[in-house]
Amino acid sequence: MKKLILIILFTPLFCVSQHHKIKDFKITILSTMLSDTHIGEWGFSAIIEADNQRILFDTGSRQKTVLQNARELNISLDNIDNVFLSHNHKDHTGGLITLKKNFPNSFSNAHIGEGIFYSRPHPKETDHYILKNKKSIESLGVSFTTHINPSQIMKGLWTTGQIPRKYDERNWSELGKMIDSKGNIVEDTIPEDQSLFFDTENGIVLISGCGHAGLVNTLNYVKSIIPNRPIYKIIGGFHLLNLKQDKLEWTAQKMIEFGVKYFVGAHCTGLNSTYSIRNFMNLSSKNALVGSVGTYITKEGIFPGYMQ
Repeated sequence: MKKLILIILFTPLFCVSQHHKIKDFKITILSTMLSDTHIGEWGFSAIIEADNQRILFDTGSRQKTVLQNARELNISLDNIDNVFLSHNHKDHTGGLITLKKNFPNSFSNAHIGEGIFYSRPHPKETDHYILKNKKSIESLGVSFTTHINPSQIMKGLWTTGQIPRKYDERNWSELGKMIDSKGNIVEDTIPEDQSLFFDTENGIVLISGCGHAGLVNTLNYVKSIIPNRPIYKIIGGFHLLNLKQDKLEWTAQKMIEFGVKYFVGAHCTGLNSTYSIRNFMNLSSKNALVGSVGTYITKEGIFPGYMQ
């Protein structure tokens, strides 16, 4: 009986350890604050291309930002079945309806974390954007797939699902309220926050929307899902803006321990925070920088465009 219990406990880990490695990839930022000739906004979106598979990660804030930036960057958004929504905030979900209307053959599968549709009472509006527009989105042909645990959503591409909060990073406002699954009004900790990751020959690549669960918590959880592998490239928003230097130094040290060699801080990461992280990790400007619209990373490195 004990042997059977051990097999059951370790089977998920064993299955993940036999995971598929991505051979070639490209991640291009389509929405963030900084831009040169494209549209910048307080939001995030990126297109992930991995071994001839494509998935859109978040959809930006304004309705047409991702649509226009993709066109200007000559990136086709047609025939992309999957869209990944990191959490409920409008700056990550606001472009979905427009994108679906313009690309009816795309975005039929929306991958979300458990809790994204929890009600968030607000003085000026009853519910948040993605919940308020849920029926409209579904009427366009979008189906929502909810993730709680780590799941392989495409070959070699994984969602973390909900991320355990081992460390007290508290990367959210601490002011919002939500109604949980039991009907209680509680602090909105953004429980649905999830990130996407995949392994390569050189190590794991992680993409984050805001990292509300905490960057270190996310790295720690990914490491538990695929152990004995460095997490060597991370890109996205990590909600480190306005973080004190001692906390940034702690974060940087943890990143070193997890094997991070490349860091693209976009959206809510913060300019000064990104530079501080780079200094604490003793990385060059080629390995750690602020991401802008059009910045992309591949297995060869980071390509920042004009905004270096």
